[in-house]
Amino acid sequence: MNNLVDWIATHALPLWGTLLLLAMLCGDLAWQWNRRQREASLARGVEPVVIRGRTALLLVLAAMLLFAAIAIAVVVEARSWLSGFDTSLAQDLRDRMQPTVLHVVAIVSHLGDLWSVATAAAVVLSILLWRRLPALATAWAIALFGIVPLNSGLKLWFQRPRPLYDRGYIVEHGWSFPSGHAFGAMVFYGMLAYVLLRVLPHRWHRLVVAVAVAMVTIIGVSRIVLQVHYFSDVMAGYASGLVWLVLCIASAEAWRRRTRR
Repeated sequence: MNNLVDWIATHALPLWGTLLLLAMLCGDLAWQWNRRQREASLARGVEPVVIRGRTALLLVLAAMLLFAAIAIAVVVEARSWLSGFDTSLAQDLRDRMQPTVLHVVAIVSHLGDLWSVATAAAVVLSILLWRRLPALATAWAIALFGIVPLNSGLKLWFQRPRPLYDRGYIVEHGWSFPSGHAFGAMVFYGMLAYVLLRVLPHRWHRLVVAVAVAMVTIIGVSRIVLQVHYFSDVMAGYASGLVWLVLCIASAEAWRRRTRR
């Protein structure tokens, strides 16, 4: 495992780029699948939806199982391979990352800060209210307001200390598991993509999905590179954030269909 961790730490930035490309590819495949579903619904004379109930249920169950597996491996089994991987990777990144690189990554990471997300969320909410879209505004507000209490509650439940970090580019306090930036980025950019998919013409949808996936990936992985979160913290943040995101979108779509009827 040490050789693997050394290789990852040495090639952290190229791997970051590779993960970004893979994530965008997966997002594009999801968009293409959704487009085919939309065309099939229109052909049957049925109003298309962003996400179907069965798909939402499968995504929620998969994300919950992933979160549970990570939590058991990290918190319950303190000597598991994942805990060892987390610790070794954080230490190697601490030893190998150059200050100039960390400075740039820290700037990117601030895009997922609480105040950055809160400010952008308030702007989006104001625009939705101004355009008289109360249902979208309500779904947006509920999803965004849920980030802090849900993630903070999970952190208090698990109380995992953060990795040792003394570079000074990012100063974080509180517990580490799951990553609040990964959780928040998943919900904020995911819901922003949903809102844009609802209000923009269809020709913009592919770009919206690509940018949302890119931002979620960049912000989450930046926390690992900066060594303020373990690898498993970010993966758990993604999984728990996805659960909340899917529940919010599925509820918004169900309410939209009900009001249309």
